[in-house]
Amino acid sequence: MHEITFSIAACHETGGYVARWDAPGGGGITTQGNTIAGLGAKVADGVAGYFGAE
Repeated sequence: MHEITFSIAACHETGGYVARWDAPGGGGITTQGNTIAGLGAKVADGVAGYFGAE
């Protein structure tokens, strides 16, 4: 199993949060949520979609 690390920042435009992971070979995952809990769910969905997990 590998580990990836997202950077998280407040989004001043929406008042929510943005999470970003840049893949070493290009591409990556960027998602946003209104709350930290909501962001966590979006990150999980993004990782599952990116890596093809169910």
